[in-house]
Amino acid sequence: MTFLELYGLTGLIILGLMTLLWLLSLALKDTSIVDIFWGAGFVIIVWAGLLLSPAAPDARRWLMTALVTIWGLRLSLHIALRNLGKGEDFRYARWRAENGRRWWWYSFFQTFLLQGVLMWLISAPLTAVHRFSGGGFPAWLDLAAVLIWAVGFFFEAVGDAQLAAFKKNPANRGQVLRGGVWRYSRHPNYFGDAAQWWGFFLLALAAGGWWTLFSPILMTFLLLRVSGVALLEKTLANQKPGYREYIETTSAFVPWFPRKPASKGDLK
Repeated sequence: MTFLELYGLTGLIILGLMTLLWLLSLALKDTSIVDIFWGAGFVIIVWAGLLLSPAAPDARRWLMTALVTIWGLRLSLHIALRNLGKGEDFRYARWRAENGRRWWWYSFFQTFLLQGVLMWLISAPLTAVHRFSGGGFPAWLDLAAVLIWAVGFFFEAVGDAQLAAFKKNPANRGQVLRGGVWRYSRHPNYFGDAAQWWGFFLLALAAGGWWTLFSPILMTFLLLRVSGVALLEKTLANQKPGYREYIETTSAFVPWFPRKPASKGDLK
């Protein structure tokens, strides 16, 4: 089985799963369940690659499978607990209202099929490891991959946990979280997510899949410009009074030491 054949099979699996998830969303009248499936979808892909690849499982393939499973299941569980009992996310509710009666089929293409295609494209390093890995483990790239993944997992998992705890306290309503890892980045969870995908790419690079570089680039772009940082920054500065000062003093993405706020005389 060639890489393209294996990659094509994972694409068909994603299409089937997204179709089933879409049908479930129609029954529940909740399109936002697609967000819960994002991490779990990659877990299914990486295990499918492990089981379907003709190559015998080696240490690198098992390592990739383990790291993706930890990342994906934690992310899906976090989103599921965050959304529990809150109904449909406001973005999907707005699109539902805007599209009216056509939303039932339009949501398949705008949301489920689109996310499925992105998931398939981004999963290329996972499939590359399962198809091409063999020998030379551990290479220095494997060790670097685990280190970068661990840093990313720390910032994403700890960032999500700290934000969830902060939001649970009614006294923090309208306030800006500036403690913990949020002291060093305005979006430590998104940085952590991106870092883990650069770790996955390094594992693919160690296996010979250098051309899967587009995967972490695409994931980082989505987090920075589409569904992550850019989307939140548009609203938080207006919703939270202290957020503008937070922008002045704190790195947007890559964690770094806080800057001193500009004095009023320096502001134009």
